[in-house]
Amino acid sequence: MGKVIMAATMSLDGFIADPTDEVGPLFDWYGNGDIEVAPGDPERLFQVTAASANYVTESWPRIGASVIGRRLFDLTNGWNGRPAAGDAVFVVTHTPPTDWPFPDAPFIFVTDGVESAVNRAKAFASDRDISITAGEIGTQALNADLVDEVAVALVPVLFGTGIRFFGDIIQSPLLLENPRIVQGDRVTHLDYPVRKH
Repeated sequence: MGKVIMAATMSLDGFIADPTDEVGPLFDWYGNGDIEVAPGDPERLFQVTAASANYVTESWPRIGASVIGRRLFDLTNGWNGRPAAGDAVFVVTHTPPTDWPFPDAPFIFVTDGVESAVNRAKAFASDRDISITAGEIGTQALNADLVDEVAVALVPVLFGTGIRFFGDIIQSPLLLENPRIVQGDRVTHLDYPVRKH
């Protein structure tokens, strides 16, 4: 069975976007190198440094499915029907869209909560990993003890305010193990296993 990994790029002060959902310099590392990588969609190419290329080419192919919230789905228009990572995307939502122009895309709208979405993604992905977006959805999964690892692409910028990596409510202190660290250029990749009770 694969791992459930809560992941996102984050500012040094803990934000994954500014208050208007803009990422600003958080994604600069996707284009500051000379090695071309594609996480899933071959038309979505990044130019990263060697260290980041090694990291993403090792970790991204292990993702079988993603779990995201409706907010990210709406912001990206579901990446026009092409999963950003993995072979399917499970979208946690109260109300599935009725007019999305990609009805045959591998996007599954889950209306009965994050735990159901994670379980369905795990069944789909089999022995591959599940990526769950940081923010409110990832925090709900952390609080439900569904997350095995927290993966942070830490960028040296301070936002001051915005959309928090860990959402607004962590139910109790949560211990993580020491991280695996990969130092890139303008990004440090940190993979923290979640300490299980």
